[in-house]
Amino acid sequence: MRWTSMELAALATAAVPGLSPTGVAVAADDARDFTSAVVIDSEGHRWRIRSPQHQEAAMRLETELQVLRGFSTGIRAELPFRVPSVAGAVRRGEMRTFVYNHLPGTSLELSELTAASEAVIDDIGRTIAAIHDLDDAVVDNADLPRYSAERYRQRRLNELDQAATTGEIPALLLRRWEHAMEDRELWRFSPAVTHGDLHEDSLLIEGERVVAVTGWTDLHSGDPADDFAWLTAAGDAEFTEKVLAAYHRHRTGQADEHLMRRAALTAEFALAQWLVRGHASENPEMVTEAKGLLEQLKIDIETYGGQPIALTPMEGEEPPAAPAEVQDSRPVARAGAAATVADTGEWAESGEDDDEPAVITDSPAPGAASTATADHEEVIDDPDATGKVPAFHPRPQPADDATDDATGAIPMVHDTNPDEDTDLPIHADETSERRAKQKNFFPTSASSAASAASVDSATSAQSVASAHSADSAGSADSADSADSAPSAPSADSPASAAEPSSSERAGSTDETHGVEQDQNAGQDQNGDESIYQRHPGLRPPTS
Repeated sequence: MRWTSMELAALATAAVPGLSPTGVAVAADDARDFTSAVVIDSEGHRWRIRSPQHQEAAMRLETELQVLRGFSTGIRAELPFRVPSVAGAVRRGEMRTFVYNHLPGTSLELSELTAASEAVIDDIGRTIAAIHDLDDAVVDNADLPRYSAERYRQRRLNELDQAATTGEIPALLLRRWEHAMEDRELWRFSPAVTHGDLHEDSLLIEGERVVAVTGWTDLHSGDPADDFAWLTAAGDAEFTEKVLAAYHRHRTGQADEHLMRRAALTAEFALAQWLVRGHASENPEMVTEAKGLLEQLKIDIETYGGQPIALTPMEGEEPPAAPAEVQDSRPVARAGAAATVADTGEWAESGEDDDEPAVITDSPAPGAASTATADHEEVIDDPDATGKVPAFHPRPQPADDATDDATGAIPMVHDTNPDEDTDLPIHADETSERRAKQKNFFPTSASSAASAASVDSATSAQSVASAHSADSAGSADSADSADSAPSAPSADSPASAAEPSSSERAGSTDETHGVEQDQNAGQDQNGDESIYQRHPGLRPPTS
């Protein structure tokens, strides 16, 4: 039942004997739950009257009565703010109207609080910290509930199930809230005495101090994040951060790193609770209002992403792909390996247009300090892989002495199983690997001898020995030696009259292609034009 201000003044005289009203004014309150007024008596004292509008509001006032009775004189003296005290009550029907001693200070709008001084902001943080530092005896004496972190999470899940039965909550919000409530890491907090209904109207401010806190109808021991839900609607991140910083300065105990995430969840989920209340009270206006707010919240989340709640993104809502220059496509088998390009040793028979495919390997570049080790880190399949990067299986690294010191060629990486499918574009075989080791692009005479000495093939060694014998002895035995080396030119070759020294000839021999490395030769062994005629610029310098 809704009372007028004059009717409330009359009820106050019945609740407090000797009270003689001389003035009355409407007081700000939750109009859906309470009718409130401030009465001034003949002695100039102020009294606040609150009358419930329905049975649920009446039960909340009865709870507040028990809470305020639990604030003993010692507890009140330790608090940095004042709390109300009940002066009397009067029953009308099944509900009672309460009269409270009036408290100093006035409540400010949220926009006014965000523009308040640093002292006021600091005092707001200190006030919330003082509430959370209250002894649990305040809750126990009022016979109010105490929740552990896990029980509180389960309570939220039960409330979500109840809200889902209405069928009027957007699916996006249901998935978002359920995902956050199932995230156990988010709910690892230390329970504390919580106001439960804290907002800007509960804080009475005078000067630059919070002088009183009202509205103790939902006190309990549970999640302290509930008392920060109103800050998520402030729309001023700097104000919220300042209040939170002041709270942590004045609060005893370890800071809760996920407090504001759960506070944002509480603020959003309050709309679903409002919808449930509207259905329970059969109030179509409340239901319509709640549905409109829920739809607006859904649009905001779809457009802007919403405030962060869960610690991990929901399935299908992973963060967008990073730019190409910072993507981690894991092209090598272990972290930190420097990827270099190694040739495959496969080129055209003519030797020109050498644009063979390249292979990415994690072997260090020539001349660079090698940090490779024999052991590889295991590449674990990523369950969140996008499918754009094929799985990469580690391969054993070559030994440190496998690199040709003279030529600087990079040896190929052997597959552990040649028959097994691999993600490399070219499969290495024995011939291509040997060619990669011996691939010298027309070396000079200074490096040719060293290159020939490093060739470990038996056939190449015989070729070098035969060429040396033919040049130094000039005897019939040299011809026999030449016959034993198929890759070396014969003594009657048209190009033999002007061929270079034996060491140059030995270093210039290509076992695979049999191309004569004579800078004055006009044809190769097949009678075709040599590469030097087609490309004169490739001739090696003369000594």
